[in-house]
Amino acid sequence: MRKSSWWILLLCAACAALLVPALALAQAPTVPKLTMELAAGQAEPGEVSTLLEILFLLTVLGMAPAIMLTMTSFTRIIIVFHFLRQAMGTQQMPPNQILAGLAIFMTVVIMMPVGKAINDTALQPYLNEEIQFMEALDRAQKPVREFMFKHTREKDLSIFYSITKEPRPKTKEEVNTLMLVAAFAISELKTGFTIGFLIYIPFLILDMVVASILLAMGMMMLPPVMISLPFKILLFILIDGWNLLIGSLVNTFQ
Repeated sequence: MRKSSWWILLLCAACAALLVPALALAQAPTVPKLTMELAAGQAEPGEVSTLLEILFLLTVLGMAPAIMLTMTSFTRIIIVFHFLRQAMGTQQMPPNQILAGLAIFMTVVIMMPVGKAINDTALQPYLNEEIQFMEALDRAQKPVREFMFKHTREKDLSIFYSITKEPRPKTKEEVNTLMLVAAFAISELKTGFTIGFLIYIPFLILDMVVASILLAMGMMMLPPVMISLPFKILLFILIDGWNLLIGSLVNTFQ
């Protein structure tokens, strides 16, 4: 077969390869479209209110990770875990996923009384149509605010009122929730760093002892961390470190 015939066959195959997807797309059924319209003057006030509630709930679900980080005990726990890993010098062990998962489960346990109060006073009455949505939202805020007030320093709260130039509240009920959340986050950061510093001290002393022994033996080229790491792990196991650490963390929220 001549070369011109080969070129004709290749051209026909290329055209077929281009036409087959186009024909299949033309014969495929039309994909349905989902639209949401709110005609002016035709919607009832109840329908508009329900639509706004759904939109608000979707927004809250999208912000759920940020809410969990800033309004619960998660911040303090995850900071302490990372300080512990750095103090022991185990690099990426335990992995970040394990630490985050453990911190989430501990947060659920610590926040369980708050969640139960929200369920009893706000969620269940709202689902039973005993109260309106806004009243349920106000009731749900009270247990969370009480938890944050318990672990928020007054000094951190006053910083944000100084920034915004708003009048200082006289009672806890007058404190803005946004101000309280920001102050609570700063207080949790300070508490987490304080606990992390206390955790660092015994491991730092062990590193210094090992480094001094190696220096006295003239083994200056041997990294002290390589020798102290097994002793750190052994010390942490002997004192039942995870049980002690988790128990102490939970007690700080009591």
